[in-house]
Amino acid sequence: MDGLASRFEEIGTLITDPEVITDMKRFVRLNKEYRDLEKIVVAGAEYKKVLDGVREAKELLETEQETEMREMAREEMESCQARIPEWEEKIKLLLAPADPQDEKNAIVEIRGGTGGDEAAIFAGDLYRMYVKYCEGKSWKVELTSYTEGTSGGYKEIIFTVSGEGVYGILKYESGVHRVQRIPQTETQGRVHTSAATVAVLPEAEEFDVEIKEQDIRTDTFCASGHGGQSVNTTYSAIRLVHIPTGITVQCQDEKSQLKNRAKALVELRSRIYNMEYQKYLDELSSRRKTMVSSGDRSAKIRTYNYPQGRVTDHRINYTMYNLSAFMDGDIQDCIDHLIIAENTERLKESEL
Repeated sequence: MDGLASRFEEIGTLITDPEVITDMKRFVRLNKEYRDLEKIVVAGAEYKKVLDGVREAKELLETEQETEMREMAREEMESCQARIPEWEEKIKLLLAPADPQDEKNAIVEIRGGTGGDEAAIFAGDLYRMYVKYCEGKSWKVELTSYTEGTSGGYKEIIFTVSGEGVYGILKYESGVHRVQRIPQTETQGRVHTSAATVAVLPEAEEFDVEIKEQDIRTDTFCASGHGGQSVNTTYSAIRLVHIPTGITVQCQDEKSQLKNRAKALVELRSRIYNMEYQKYLDELSSRRKTMVSSGDRSAKIRTYNYPQGRVTDHRINYTMYNLSAFMDGDIQDCIDHLIIAENTERLKESEL
């Protein structure tokens, strides 16, 4: 802890150095390290306070004769001793290596899977659920592109979420979401099973990936869907193709071609970055049993059963019977359980 406190002070001095400030890559990296160390240093100071409290109370018990003062010292000692394991757990967790991407914004992609029209409707329900959840956390949601389903919902929808520590929370949503309900198109009243796939990618920052302009092919086309006069009349929609990797992204949400290109470039950069990041996730999933945020996007992670009003997360055997609230964005409790499961695994890993 003392070594980390010294490093924290050293970085505090470095980030005010004009030479460091002009080197943007280094400045951002040091700033992130400073924020991470700050949490550990604050926790360390609190832990030290508790240890000092125990020591001072013990000294008082050894020297004090007055009954009332001895009783107060005993209570103080018991209170501080009870808090020692709590602070040790917190510090252990802060010292265990976290996913370096957790602080980033996220790009979320929802695709209707098996189930045809019903899968597209469910993909739309999931999109609404995430928008409601993000609104509750004051995160900004920006639509990038979408393809509507024939009976409502979306065959595919891609959006960006910006805010504090977004990827570290939304990453748990990656995987196959299965729904069991009677579709609107069903005449016999039978329950059908459909699915939608959610992929959550960390948004790459400019200095994470360098893309050469000559490696990008740009296509423009007319946007389709809602949007008034500019739809189908102006070539504002953009498609970018990264020639070396073959990755293609498109954006048609904005009326301006320049804005669409800027959004598409962010997504392209993130997808290229994610090719490397996926290797890290694959290595992680080979070590972790819970498959929490392991990046295996083909794994069935959750079932939404409408007849029973039940939601089950299969990774941690979490079940709740308030499906309507869950679909209205009340998903924090489930995410909290997933975070606890992953933190337990992280601690086990660091101890090994």
